[in-house]
Amino acid sequence: MSRPIAKDHDAKRVHILRVAARLFADKGYARASMSQVAKECGISKANIYHYYSSKDTLLFDILDTYLSALSARITGLALDGLEPPDQLGRVIVETLQSYEGMDHEHKIQTEGIPLLPEEQQKILKSYQRDMVVHMSNIVRSIAPDVFTDDPRKLRATVMSIFGMLNWFYMWNSSTGHEARDDYAKLVTKLTLTGVHGL
Repeated sequence: MSRPIAKDHDAKRVHILRVAARLFADKGYARASMSQVAKECGISKANIYHYYSSKDTLLFDILDTYLSALSARITGLALDGLEPPDQLGRVIVETLQSYEGMDHEHKIQTEGIPLLPEEQQKILKSYQRDMVVHMSNIVRSIAPDVFTDDPRKLRATVMSIFGMLNWFYMWNSSTGHEARDDYAKLVTKLTLTGVHGL
């Protein structure tokens, strides 16, 4: 007979994901163990294996949960009626606000994704790709004469925007909503007008 699912299963799963993300980010994925995750969660090692069969399955669930929600939030933004520069600003603000409180999940992407099986990597990279394509379409529409025939320049521009946003946590991890909003607006203006426009 299969073991019944506890009523608080989903809440415990979310707790495990958040604690494990912090542990993996702080210690490094290779050095963190399932025993340490269980201890930090306040549960037994045996209990954590009721949720995840291995450290890799736990890592994948952390990143899949984070990136799928992030991609849906960014690509699902209502942009109708906005001019392309305003669309860009809206997406940049939303992206940086989406990172708030998720620094650990965000940090472990770089180390974690290459360690997973290829099929799982494809799933996670598809979320990232969807966000890049979404922003690329907006950037292209702002200056079609610049980007339509030069996909490498378009990609370099879009990845530079994400680069400015993705490393924000390193020097501003404790900042709140307002500071993120201000920085997102700076990145938007810098992208649209260059330094002279600031």
